[in-house]
Amino acid sequence: MTFGDHTLPLAADTLRTWALDESLKANVMANPVLASAAGRIARRFMAGETTNDALTLIAKNAHRGHLTSIECAGESIRSEEIANKETGIFTTLIAEMKTRDELATVSFDLSHIGSVVSPVLGLANALAIAEATRDAGTYIMISAESSERTDLVLDLYEKVSDAFEETGITIQARLHRSPADLQRVMQRSGPIRLVKGAFLEDSTVAHPRESNELTNAYLAMAQKLVTDGHRVNLATHDSSMVESLKSLLGQKLKGAHVEFEMLQGLGTELLDSLSNEGYATREYVLFGSEWWLYVLNRMAEHPERVITALADLNDF
Repeated sequence: MTFGDHTLPLAADTLRTWALDESLKANVMANPVLASAAGRIARRFMAGETTNDALTLIAKNAHRGHLTSIECAGESIRSEEIANKETGIFTTLIAEMKTRDELATVSFDLSHIGSVVSPVLGLANALAIAEATRDAGTYIMISAESSERTDLVLDLYEKVSDAFEETGITIQARLHRSPADLQRVMQRSGPIRLVKGAFLEDSTVAHPRESNELTNAYLAMAQKLVTDGHRVNLATHDSSMVESLKSLLGQKLKGAHVEFEMLQGLGTELLDSLSNEGYATREYVLFGSEWWLYVLNRMAEHPERVITALADLNDF
């Protein structure tokens, strides 16, 4: 079988299904051989497993001309004890960042810190992280999750924003509901990260991937944010999308309220070129051992990366 218009979308959907399959994840990670192999694949997309691995990239990114956003990978925690432990990893990270006098925003999924266990728990832990980041002179950026959690994410975001107005939120252009959600979150002053959307979604709730509808939705929301002067992180690795943004918005993209944001290792050359052209840029860095969802979604964006993953196993 050769790669084609039909094959790649099927492969992408398979990877996204695996990303959300918690039983598959548990079985793989419980098998030492499979876990070791999967870890080799993950290292292409991750800073490493420790806070130090992530923090060392802040200075390196600054040398390249980029700001940094840091996340400890993890999602869908089902235990209050584990959610609190993971929250402690974030607060320890932030304390170390303050000690080193390093500055980065801190990103996370609310489900990583307890929102699926209980919205009350998720809110309490999010507030604790937000307070720590404010004390360190920075702020949090709440990540997007799959569409069935969007209401929960936005409701908790607003509660955190009531106490910490600098809090940021992520909006997925792919969801049909997002224009209305954008209007809602633009009532707040915190930055908005605009992404295409990486989750497996039904056509009733989301535009098809790599479609004109998705491109148009992203550009329309980007134009609204930029022209209205709202703080925005334009998160995309799509060079054609970047060129469309430049054509549509011109020098407005160099306003103090606009940043381009890309994931570590996926948009390196494009991000460097944007920085060299005078645009504000930020690299998104992940660390930790709970990388399953993140790595599989990155591979799903370009299923050809499965071939690269196999090559990464060459010395296994």
